[in-house]
Amino acid sequence: MEQPNFRLDGKTALVTGASRGIGFDLVAALSGAGAQVAAGIRNPDDADRFEGPVLPVRLDVTDPDGVASAIDQIVDHFGSLDILVNNAGIGANHPAEAVTEADWDEILDVNLKGLFFCCQAAGRVMLKQGGGRIINMSSQAGVVGIRDHAVYSASKGGVNLLTKVLALEWSGRGVTVNAVAPTFIYTPGTAERLDDPGYRAAVVERIPIGTVGTTTDVAGAVIYLASEAGRMVTGHVLLVDGGWTSQ
Repeated sequence: MEQPNFRLDGKTALVTGASRGIGFDLVAALSGAGAQVAAGIRNPDDADRFEGPVLPVRLDVTDPDGVASAIDQIVDHFGSLDILVNNAGIGANHPAEAVTEADWDEILDVNLKGLFFCCQAAGRVMLKQGGGRIINMSSQAGVVGIRDHAVYSASKGGVNLLTKVLALEWSGRGVTVNAVAPTFIYTPGTAERLDDPGYRAAVVERIPIGTVGTTTDVAGAVIYLASEAGRMVTGHVLLVDGGWTSQ
């Protein structure tokens, strides 16, 4: 039997929303697996946060023309784009009756519209190359309802179905498209809530495995889907949720 290969040597990856949290750690994880990595950042000042041979690229997912230009820059620099990790995303807690049009537009513009145009721009390059991997960051909130997350859940549910459609269109031409859907992940951005004992206890009570996730948990799923080991997986939403959605 041929051993599964999880290495990414010789591959070029782009991570959007790479300045902090899950995205920042995914840059390090993909680099550790052998990939050349471009880090998509909105604020040029964040470029100094990366170590090693990482290419920081100015990328605002709400600007489709800017996305296409950033991907052209990456291809010019590295010669290819083999992996896209659509990590950029925002969320907020809104009781449904309090949601404004501005709330709706802000979240959907980043989480769904922006993600699609990143997929499109990268997909065009990958289809021309004859292969690639696209991994969209979804959420357990796109699979089951979570109170006060009407807009966020709608955006992530859209990500899940968009992932399936793109997989149907592109997988036969060598481009697999999948999503990773985490539960609550401990990051500097979630620490304020998860460090509150009452809040954390309420979250962990819903997770059968008995703990919140880490960015390493998410990275394991991303690297699997990006690697040759995951070549037969496409159109799939991989839940990294400790069993939350099994209930």
